[in-house]
Amino acid sequence: MARYLFVSLPLSGHVNPLAAVSRALVARGHDVMWAGSESFLRPVLGPDTPIAAIPLRAHRGQADRGMAAAKSRWEGYIVPHARVTLPGIEKAVASFRPDALVVDQHAVAGAVAAHRAGLPWASMAPTTMELTRPYRALPKVEAWLQDRMAEIWTGAGMPGAPPHDLRFSPHLLVAFTGEALNGPLEWPGNAVLVGPALAPRPPDTAFPWHRLDPSRRLVLVTVGTLALDLAQDFHARVVEALRPLAGSVQAVVVAPEGTVADTPDVLVRPRVPVLELLPRLDAVISHGGLNTVCETLAHGVPLVVAPIKGDQPINAARVAAVGAGRRVRFASVRPKPLREDLLAVLDDPSYRAAARRIGDSFAAAGGADSAAAHLERLTHSTPRTQETGDPT
Repeated sequence: MARYLFVSLPLSGHVNPLAAVSRALVARGHDVMWAGSESFLRPVLGPDTPIAAIPLRAHRGQADRGMAAAKSRWEGYIVPHARVTLPGIEKAVASFRPDALVVDQHAVAGAVAAHRAGLPWASMAPTTMELTRPYRALPKVEAWLQDRMAEIWTGAGMPGAPPHDLRFSPHLLVAFTGEALNGPLEWPGNAVLVGPALAPRPPDTAFPWHRLDPSRRLVLVTVGTLALDLAQDFHARVVEALRPLAGSVQAVVVAPEGTVADTPDVLVRPRVPVLELLPRLDAVISHGGLNTVCETLAHGVPLVVAPIKGDQPINAARVAAVGAGRRVRFASVRPKPLREDLLAVLDDPSYRAAARRIGDSFAAAGGADSAAAHLERLTHSTPRTQETGDPT
C-alpha cells in the first residue's frame, strides 16, 4: 500500500480527471489525500476523501485571448496560486508523509514541494496546451514561461534555477487524451496517454430530468468555467440558432442564472451532471476544453467546437481533423451557419461514427485505472532522495 498526495488547480476540468484517478487508487487499497480548497474540492470529491484544507484568495481574471491569455494565465493565476498554496502543500507533505505526489501540470507548487521533500511525483496533464511545446517557434515566449517558473522556484527559497521545466515531472507524465485524437506527436519520453479518466461524481439531485423531452434530439451547450464572462453574446447566438429547430431539438445550456432565458426548448442550469447527461446527448456545442472534448467522444457523441483560448484551438482542430465534429468561430459565428454546422453533426452519421471510433480507442487506453497502475509503478520504482532540490 502506498500514500499519494494530490495537488490540483481548483478548476473542474483539472480536478475531475484527477478525482477519478484518486478513486481508482483507493479502490486498489492505497491511501490518498488532497491538498487544496475544501470549499471547492469537497463537492467534487465527496464526503469521505481526506483534504488538507488550504485557504485560497481570488486571482485576476482570465478573460484575455491569444498570447495575452497565456500571459494573464501565468501572471494572474498560476504564479500567485503557487505562492499562496505552497506552504499548505508542504504542511500536508509533512503530516501525511506521502510516497509520491500527483500534481496537476499547472499546480506548480506541488512540483516545488516534491523537489524540496525529495519525493517522486507525477505530472497530470488535463490540457494539451503544453504537452507538445506549442511555443517552440517562439523562443521569447518559451523563455518568458521559464522565467515565471524560476520566479516560483526562487520565491520558494529553492537554490539555483529549476532543474527542469516544472510542468513536466522527470518521473511520469500522465495525459488524459490519446493518439487517436491527437495523432502520433512528439510526446515526452515518460508520457503515458490514458484517455479520459471517468468515474461517478456526486449526484446532482437538483437537475430537472423530468424536463427533458425524449421525442427531441438533445444538445448540451457549455463553454467551461473560465469563459462564462465571455459567453453571454455567444449563448444568445446559440439560442437564436436553435430557435427554428424547437420542434426537433432541445438544448441544455450551462450558464449563470438570469443570463439566458429558460424555456421548454432551452433548459438553463448553472451546472449540470455531464457524465449522466452524455448517454442521452445527440451533440455537444463546446469551447473545446480537453476534458469536455474527451468525455464527449468517450460516449461517442459528436461536437461543434467554438474554441476561445489555451489548448482549445488545438482540440478543435483535432476534432475536425478526425471527423468527429465541426469547428466554428466563438467570437463571430452567426446563428444561421452555426445552425447548419449543428444540423450537419446531428444528421450526418459519419460524425457519430468517428466519435465512436475515438471513444473505443479511449476505452482501450484504460483511463483512470491505467493512470493508477502507472502511479503504482512510480512508487515501486522511484526512491526518495535527500532534500537537494532535485529528486533525479
